[in-house]
Amino acid sequence: MARSVEEWIGKTDDTKVPPRVRLRIFERENGICHLTGQKIQPGDEWDLEHKVALILGGQHRETNLFPALQEAHRRKTAMEMKVKSKIARVKKKHLGITKPKSSLSHTRFKRLMDGTVVNRDTGEIVGGRQQ
Repeated sequence: MARSVEEWIGKTDDTKVPPRVRLRIFERENGICHLTGQKIQPGDEWDLEHKVALILGGQHRETNLFPALQEAHRRKTAMEMKVKSKIARVKKKHLGITKPKSSLSHTRFKRLMDGTVVNRDTGEIVGGRQQ
């Protein structure tokens, strides 16, 4: 069966989804939250959720949008941002764009297992526990 209404596609990733499209998506999914499987009740706050997140390469179009209870949607978005940030950090480090953060191994000091800080050159205790 051919689609009687042309699919809505956002001009940009920030384009607001029109109310008529929100209604079509809600009805298409029978008012079921895509993330929790719960029925969205009147008065519940809900968002449209991208099945494939925009930050992970998804498109801002009707077939990629699903209703989701607001709290569950925010949790999922936070998790996706965390993953995307980690991927970016690893990639930058791998490509040499960012340098690893310096630690005590690059200095003249070393920290012993008991928390004591020792000068590598002199062996003198300079911080932490002293006996």
